[in-house]
Amino acid sequence: MDHYRFILDVGVILLTTKLFSMLTKKVNMPQVVGALVAGLLLGPACLGMVSNSGFIQNVAALGVIVLMFQAGLSTDLAELKRSGGASLGIAITGVLIPLAGGWLLGTFFPLLPGKHFLENLFLGVILTATSVSITVETLKEMGKLSTRTGNAILGAALIDDVLGIVALTVVSAMADAQISIVIVLTKIVAFFATALISGFLFHFLFQKWMEGASWDRKRFAVLGLAFGFLYAFVAEAFFGVADITGAYIAGLILSTTSRANFIDSRCDTLSYMLLSPVFFASIGLKVELASMEMRVLVFTLLFILVAIITKVAGCGLGARMCGFTKRESLCVGIGMQTRGEVGLVIANKGLQSGVLSSIYLTPVILMVTSIAIITPVLLKFAYKDEVASELTESPLAESYQASKVLTEVSDMLYDMDASALHVGLDPEATGEWFDKEYFGPRSPEEE
Repeated sequence: MDHYRFILDVGVILLTTKLFSMLTKKVNMPQVVGALVAGLLLGPACLGMVSNSGFIQNVAALGVIVLMFQAGLSTDLAELKRSGGASLGIAITGVLIPLAGGWLLGTFFPLLPGKHFLENLFLGVILTATSVSITVETLKEMGKLSTRTGNAILGAALIDDVLGIVALTVVSAMADAQISIVIVLTKIVAFFATALISGFLFHFLFQKWMEGASWDRKRFAVLGLAFGFLYAFVAEAFFGVADITGAYIAGLILSTTSRANFIDSRCDTLSYMLLSPVFFASIGLKVELASMEMRVLVFTLLFILVAIITKVAGCGLGARMCGFTKRESLCVGIGMQTRGEVGLVIANKGLQSGVLSSIYLTPVILMVTSIAIITPVLLKFAYKDEVASELTESPLAESYQASKVLTEVSDMLYDMDASALHVGLDPEATGEWFDKEYFGPRSPEEE
């Protein structure tokens, strides 16, 4: 019976995470919070129904890699170049100040005795993360997405992801005390050089192959995902760079191909249905509330305060230096403070690499959850009575809107196909129209 326990565990995780995600969505909270709560409920912190077995950990590891691969796929490199000095300035100060804040908190209020420079620095790396999905939805609801501040938030978030990955790579690679910093930096530089050269070649061959393929294009997603897994493995095994960094770089390489949206949509199905729920639940499964003694509780409160203050102050300072008003700078800072799934991915990597102790996991989860809840409230307060100059053109906002429309049209197409089958029509006609409309015309060879 125990041999089949993993099947029951996965079924319970999927059912529970979906249920709690639906509940949190009903009260306008991010669904990742529901998945975390499900993990807490199922794990040793509450019911103890599911154990964090080796199988669950392996599936969760795959989930992290796919999440970061998708993050790279959805990064608009062209817009990253066009986002300008304002977004770059906001991102730089929005990374440096939280990095310093996390390190200082860990140094002067450690949860474990002794000096733990890398661990304290890793707390700062967690605080550098930004996940603006909650912010974007809130700004969209208020009609502020296509504003000067909304565009600055979107642009800075793109650059923030890149800077955060670099910081994660450096700190994770320094985890082995037997390797000198010179060797660590050399291996990191070698990885990025190798990744760029091989990535350029793969991008060229992959694009040519897609243009000439005349058979089922679902295989584009299979090969693309395989490329992401291979890059993740090579990064970790041969260069000592975090596997999620390799996956992110692989996504970046494929982000400018003609089928990037197609690949992302297929990976999203895999991630949504299995990998992501298991990953977020596995985070909750690691929490043991018995460890929440008074010192941990005080640290958690301080960690949340530092997370809010350093991100708002860091990004706000960058915005102010780039010519934004005080009110606009405050809006930018608040909009950039959510860590979401990015912070959890980084924390999980710290646990896996041994840089971060498990005692810090509960504070990280509570920080991510609490900030996700209060950010929409603070944004509505910050934008109250604020008259922002509307942008005549906002490619970043339009790109986000397009991705949302793509999902909506996909759902509508499913309904159209179901109706067509019901009345005896050919559903392939709607599928061909949708494919051509959103993924581009087929090449002469495909036709």
